[in-house]
Amino acid sequence: MARVLKILQTLRNHWKKSVFGVCVVSYGGHWLYGKHCDNLLRRAACQEALKFGQQLIPANVPLKKATVILNPAACSRKASTLFEKNAAPILYLSGIEVTLVKTDYEGQAKKLLDLMEQTDLIIVAGGDGTLQEVITGLLRRADAATFSKIPIGFIPLGTSNTLNHTLYPDSDNKVKHITDATLSILKGDTIPLDVLQIKGEMEQPVFALTCLQWGAYRDVAANISKYWYLGPLKTKAAHFFSTLKEWPQSHQVSLRYLGPTARPPDETKEHSRPQLLTRIFHRLALYWSPPKEEPPKETEPEPWQEVELSAVEVSIRTHNRNPDLRRTEDALTICVEPDTLSKGDFIAMGSTKLTDPSICPESGVSVQASSCQLNLPKDGAGFYSIDNEEYEAMPVEVTLLPRKLNFFCDSGHKHDLLN
Repeated sequence: MARVLKILQTLRNHWKKSVFGVCVVSYGGHWLYGKHCDNLLRRAACQEALKFGQQLIPANVPLKKATVILNPAACSRKASTLFEKNAAPILYLSGIEVTLVKTDYEGQAKKLLDLMEQTDLIIVAGGDGTLQEVITGLLRRADAATFSKIPIGFIPLGTSNTLNHTLYPDSDNKVKHITDATLSILKGDTIPLDVLQIKGEMEQPVFALTCLQWGAYRDVAANISKYWYLGPLKTKAAHFFSTLKEWPQSHQVSLRYLGPTARPPDETKEHSRPQLLTRIFHRLALYWSPPKEEPPKETEPEPWQEVELSAVEVSIRTHNRNPDLRRTEDALTICVEPDTLSKGDFIAMGSTKLTDPSICPESGVSVQASSCQLNLPKDGAGFYSIDNEEYEAMPVEVTLLPRKLNFFCDSGHKHDLLN
């Protein structure tokens, strides 16, 4: 008892050191517990992947080949470690023949896709920039019509992973997010996603999955990192200081667009074959009374709608963030935000758009179109943001390629989208 009292007396006399020690021990215990939980998640994912690897396949059926495009520079150069610890063991245990290709510099993924040989799966391990490079290189190929049918898996390893919301359930745990994404690739459920084809006057087309942005919000978002020392206030501070430099921040643009197109029937659905008597009767009816051949009707091309705008920002987006697999029309969304905003609304909307870029304010104009043309001023056009990657702004034509690529997704998430 005397020894316990002596310890308590020591802690009381050195209470500052005692409080500091308790904080260090608590933090260390919490960190170790988090590492233990991460290891349990990895172990459970590997056990589930092992079931795929133990499945028997016929002797005349070759192994599935998967080509992984890994960007080591993603997530502040932590992507290689995250992939090797969380995703690579799952892929190797699944019985798939994996070919790992690491990129060395920006833009290399486009060249690699142009040289890639036939494969069964394409897996992109990186962020928005890596994914945008891969689909651009894939759709620039001479055999893009057949190569684009290869399903694509996305392992989110980047700082910005916009497609996460579409393909996988939200999760705050990085390890669980990566392991769940890798297991979803093995399970094989896919959803079709739209693609934007962005073509300039002279360059090859660029392809995007989410959006093209041009205007004040894009310019401010590119400078937010400069105010890192303000912590959680850096977003509002960046928008506030931008209003001091120039106000109103209006941009002149000429916009031409075509209306949405009707979605053709899904050819992948299997139709039941009619009974034999029904088929015989149908053929006899066609023989005795063949249909009359009518001359083909010449359809007049739909006229382009043209408007001159003065806006804070113009954005062109697909419906991939919240896809509706049952919609009857294929269209992209053009959001034009007027330059009549007050400074307070501009700052508030800027913070909101950083968390959900697909928001179009009530004061804005939203147009559904299948194709559009942006004609910008020759001087001071600035830059585009295409899937969070910076490109020099120029007059472009943006065309929607509906349901162009198939991406692996979580089976439960797909069920929710279908319902």
